Amino acid sequence: MPDLFTYRNSLPEQPGADGPLSGMRVAVQPNLSVNGWPCNAGSHALAGYTALADATTVARLTRSGAVLIGSSHMAELGFGLADDTIIQIIADGRAELALITDTMGEARVAASGAGLFGFKPSYGLISRCGLMGLVPSMECIGLVGVDPARIGRALAVMAGPDPDDPSMPDDCAAGFSADLPPITAQPTAGIVAEWLEGLNAAERSAFESSLARLDAMGIATRQVNLAPSGLFRDAHQVIAAVEASSSAGKYDGVRYGHRSASGKNWNEMYLNTRAESFGPLIKPFLFQGAYFQFENYSAFENACRIRGRLMRAVTDLLAQVDMLVLPTRRPAHDPGRATTIEETYDAFGLTLPANLTGHPVLQVPDPTLAAGTDLGLQLIGRRLDDARLLSIGRQMSSIAGEGC
Repeated sequence: MPDLFTYRNSLPEQPGADGPLSGMRVAVQPNLSVNGWPCNAGSHALAGYTALADATTVARLTRSGAVLIGSSHMAELGFGLADDTIIQIIADGRAELALITDTMGEARVAASGAGLFGFKPSYGLISRCGLMGLVPSMECIGLVGVDPARIGRALAVMAGPDPDDPSMPDDCAAGFSADLPPITAQPTAGIVAEWLEGLNAAERSAFESSLARLDAMGIATRQVNLAPSGLFRDAHQVIAAVEASSSAGKYDGVRYGHRSASGKNWNEMYLNTRAESFGPLIKPFLFQGAYFQFENYSAFENACRIRGRLMRAVTDLLAQVDMLVLPTRRPAHDPGRATTIEETYDAFGLTLPANLTGHPVLQVPDPTLAAGTDLGLQLIGRRLDDARLLSIGRQMSSIAGEGC
């Protein structure tokens, strides 16, 4: 069996072992900076690069007693899940928690296939300083674990303002408590009819069965209406491609990472380096972004306007219900086998709306189903209502464990 790690930590323990996360084993992807560790983000563009400092989240975790066991293999620059091994590391019992970049829903889709909890926090709750990212306005450091309480404990340590991340909004100072609040008033859940239009009969049946778990908690569900999921997808793809093209501009071979050995002058070296640095999925995505950035900027502007309207629409809808629910994945679309941009977006069609709008979302597994057969259940909550989502997930897990 191939090694699941790109780098394995040889230290049995780290400073801060007395903290609130004492002994918690955490795996990371190699796009999150850990001082002295290889940090290639799964891309030839960063070949040979070693992190010079800890990311803010890494520093906070280790100070609180968490033990970083190593970094996994990952999809290039965190775009999708091809070649990603971080979930297998948890499934094998080598870690209790994993940090995985969630740009389109990677943390949730990966977790749903392994019977785990996957969480994308509210945008801006966790610092991105030290993350080798691709789509700054949508990506979050997601968490995958075996239970919501453990995710909540880690999130409490990681959350909060960071002066080294100027993109964090002012309201992130609200922070997050390690003690998940009890569910006192029964929440209500909305089922967005337009988001389910592409499901086949078997997928609808599986989703309806999963709603029984909400009924067991006394959560009332009702159908609500919103824009079709395809509108979220189109806006996400245009904006993400432009941001990716801009973000990847720094990988030029001048200061770090791969530098082409061919070229008669600086300009040829730069062009050859760029041509050699990216794989067959990322390269066309960057071309798309460059097209919208330099040839069809009005399409990008329109996508940003649509995004603003969709964000307001979801926020208004969440003023009427406490959360929105939908499946996490569709079996016909395997993110690990996606080789084109279209296939990649097909695999994350149900998860990317929350990345576009910035709302927190929790993937809840069904422990009564075998790993791989569960479509998962996503709970999308109000902004900065992260703790309540985790509390609901914990209660759902408890009810399922009692055989209800």
